[in-house]
Amino acid sequence: MKTTRLYYQDSYLAEFSAHVVDRAEDGCRIYLDRTAFYPASGGQPFDTGEIAGVAVVQVIDEDRRIAHLTSEPVETVQVECRVDWGRRFDHMQQHTGQHLLSAVLSELYGLETVSFHLGSETSTIDVEAPALEADQLATVERRANQRITENLPVSVAFEEGTRRLVSIQGLDRNPCGGTHVRATGEIGLILIRKLDKVRGNVRIEFLCGGRAVRRARSDFDALSRVAKVLSSPLDEAPALVAAQRLSLEASEKARHRLGAELARLRGWELYQATAPGADGIRRAIQRRASGPLDDESRAMAQGFTAQSKAVYILAIDEPPAVLLAVSADAGIHAGDRLKSAIAGAGGRGGGNALLAQGSACTKEKLDLVLSGLSTQG
Repeated sequence: MKTTRLYYQDSYLAEFSAHVVDRAEDGCRIYLDRTAFYPASGGQPFDTGEIAGVAVVQVIDEDRRIAHLTSEPVETVQVECRVDWGRRFDHMQQHTGQHLLSAVLSELYGLETVSFHLGSETSTIDVEAPALEADQLATVERRANQRITENLPVSVAFEEGTRRLVSIQGLDRNPCGGTHVRATGEIGLILIRKLDKVRGNVRIEFLCGGRAVRRARSDFDALSRVAKVLSSPLDEAPALVAAQRLSLEASEKARHRLGAELARLRGWELYQATAPGADGIRRAIQRRASGPLDDESRAMAQGFTAQSKAVYILAIDEPPAVLLAVSADAGIHAGDRLKSAIAGAGGRGGGNALLAQGSACTKEKLDLVLSGLSTQG
């Protein structure tokens, strides 16, 4: 038996009576002779609510019939049903808002919408465009909200008996099976939040009505907290954050530079404290339990090997890694030497004549690498 879709004619119908015409054996998959529950379709999520006091947790479109999945069995035949109106009206605001936003994008810039998704927190539309500028987006948002204040009628009509068309007076007319408000004023407002590039198109994230109000309040509260921390007026907070970010970046660069200089000095001091071998080469091997082979590690190695006849090795247990640095007159090619030693332990690495580094699979393999480097001189 085909389900009569009451929401097609009246999106505002939140309570209705119906007959259960079929159910699954567990009694939790219900089919009604008629329903106002909207199934997930066309980018719009399903409604929730109650059937005979039992929670409806999902609504599925099965072409001719609509299945209502309930939290527990529904045993009665004649049932009173209630749609969760808060959820339904939120979806109506977002969906009509999408139609309006798409129409304005087409009206102003000739951009066509290729897809729409209504999520639990935000909604998105994808438009055929390589990019959108910030001023274009602001113009679209301003124009869409102007159309909302005009309170344009939104109507539903059927062509050839089955093709459902949703129209915004003087602006838009599109096939759609979703639920919509009666006039654009009920959308409340449209807030565009961000853009993303997706498969050659632009994805626009937006919110309408109550969602937009809540998001705007949340954004304002967040910005107010930032301004309070910075002890600045609200409108000046973004510029102050940008200035402090530049200052922080400059400080970070200075810290890295000083850290590298200090590490090179430590390398020089280590060279001075290391006695040369019988061949006149000073060799230093250091080992750490953990940590990365970072810029300061390399700076210390270069501080040691910037002197004459020097070989420096740094090994790190976790993650297993090794660095080899040599002076230009040490008679060793660091990249070749390390590659040879680490290959025998199943590791990977390489570098140039003066500096090389690599990784080993385990701490035990790292011991093999160090042994190979030591035996090779």
